[in-house]
Amino acid sequence: MAYGPAPSAPPAPGAGPHGGTGPYGARLDGGAGTAGGPGRPGGGAEGGRGREESRGSLRLAFGGLTTRGRSFLAAGVAAALCAYVLGQDELLRVGALLAALPLVCVLVLHRTRYRVAGYRRLSPSRVPVRSEARVHLRIDNVSRLPTGLLMLQDRVPYVLGPRPRFVLDRVEPGGRREVSYRVRSDLRGRYPLGPLQLRLTDPFGMCELTRSFSTYDTLTVVPPIEALPATRPAGETTGYGEGRQRALALSGDDDVIPRGYRHGDDLRRVHWRSTARYGELMVRREEQPQQARCTVLLDTRRAAYPGSGPDSPFEWAVAAAASVCMHLLERGYSVRLLTDTGAAAPGPESGGFLSETSDTAGLLLDTLAVVEHSYEQGLSGAYDALRGGTTGHEGLLVAFLGALDEEQALTVGRMRQRSNRAIAFLAVPTGAQHAGGAAPPTVPRTEETPERALREAGWTALPGGPGTPLATLWQEADNAGMRGLER
Repeated sequence: MAYGPAPSAPPAPGAGPHGGTGPYGARLDGGAGTAGGPGRPGGGAEGGRGREESRGSLRLAFGGLTTRGRSFLAAGVAAALCAYVLGQDELLRVGALLAALPLVCVLVLHRTRYRVAGYRRLSPSRVPVRSEARVHLRIDNVSRLPTGLLMLQDRVPYVLGPRPRFVLDRVEPGGRREVSYRVRSDLRGRYPLGPLQLRLTDPFGMCELTRSFSTYDTLTVVPPIEALPATRPAGETTGYGEGRQRALALSGDDDVIPRGYRHGDDLRRVHWRSTARYGELMVRREEQPQQARCTVLLDTRRAAYPGSGPDSPFEWAVAAAASVCMHLLERGYSVRLLTDTGAAAPGPESGGFLSETSDTAGLLLDTLAVVEHSYEQGLSGAYDALRGGTTGHEGLLVAFLGALDEEQALTVGRMRQRSNRAIAFLAVPTGAQHAGGAAPPTVPRTEETPERALREAGWTALPGGPGTPLATLWQEADNAGMRGLER
């Protein structure tokens, strides 16, 4: 039989595109190949190639003999040799029967003709860390013959758990079987599921043949999202978000160029000075409110974070950045995710700023799901990206930083000049901070701490890290901003 790629199966009812809700989209042929295989004469080069494929598949079928099948074959050969030496015809018949049984099973399994279609559906295809996703598998027998005993196995990365295995009884022609299993990961990332494998076996267990589908799906494990309190972290009278948009809508400071009058325009919008200048009726354009902006800076330098694993300071910083991005998107901000390398994620469109749409949250979460450590030594790349902005100010700047030396603290301090308000959360190892934002008494503060240098540069700097609720730090940052306004 042929072991090459099988044709694609028709989509399952209600199935969507590949990657979560779509069908597995492949078929397995359980019978002989089509080009020059048994039952169909082949001619010329095509027929020769078909015979070679048939011989190759037959060798693979014999390679699928189980321990039981090999034992029966060895016992039969040994019995035949003993019968020849001892001259016992009855023993020869027993040996022939023992050797013929596994050979017949191999030939029958090799010649069996049926087609099986497999489908996979992830529910959901994007899950937070330490949350479960269910994988649904469906096997359809699209041939006219019933199948034998099938063993279904799906390839799963070890971080998601053990490989699931299912035993399927006889599937009638046109019938289907549905099974499901759960996966869970403590580490974020993108994990391939598949390809799906079917193990065919005969009723006596003499031979097993493995068939594999050619496609796979991807499960995305994103950082956990923590709900944040509804504060105004901008902390300035100019404000951001809705208040800022309303102010701009009233002032119209970005709309001073008039346009020609169009039928249906409100006469109250006529700009008489321009009308007198151009000699035709001119009206003011519609005032477009500007959207509040926020840049979330994530420090990914490997040297800045000690330790590794799901409870490391770096993972805390990634999860906190994801929580702030989702929180600000819900409040109507246009958010840009920036790393220490200067790359704006997920893309350079509109300077990397993304507004709240149906795909924006998923796009940012997918980016944070696969973000890794960088080998940068400093934060100059992020500073250059902020300095190269097209506007005078970048709005709100929220930074999640690792360990900083004096030079790096000065670089971060200069980033404050490009923002109206800057908040920094320093991810430090467990035990070096508490939920109130101040260090415990066992960790004395000195004049040279990075926090003090950032505060002198105008930042609101707070220590964080594993075990520190981000919601508490977010509220503390808002309170610090209000105290700064009062002063």
